[in-house]
Amino acid sequence: MPRGDKDKYTDKQKRKAEHIEESYEEKGVSKDEAQARAWATVNKQSGGGEKKSGSGSKTSSREKKTARSDSAKRAAKSRQGHSRTSGSSLETQTKESLLKEARSKDIKGRSTMTKAQLVEALRKHG
Repeated sequence: MPRGDKDKYTDKQKRKAEHIEESYEEKGVSKDEAQARAWATVNKQSGGGEKKSGSGSKTSSREKKTARSDSAKRAAKSRQGHSRTSGSSLETQTKESLLKEARSKDIKGRSTMTKAQLVEALRKHG
């Protein structure tokens, strides 16, 4: 596209630039300067002379439904949290989380225990 070619602009962008240009000319700005400012303003507001089609890619309603369902399943799974009965879940918890659980089971000496000791105590305490 040669410099200054306005073919790629939409009619709306062209009208907007014309209106802005007239407004600047009324304020006493030279014709060339008014035109330069008008197109700079249009470019800044709408991203230039690329004719863009509507919103993003088209997603079928079936794809949307599947995506929502998958998202809901992931959310439900994350709400379940750690299984309290499996031994391996204790290792995956943070020390703070283990301390909280030990506190709820009133395990003595928990504040001075290491993470490994907390895991062991919680396993024994059941």
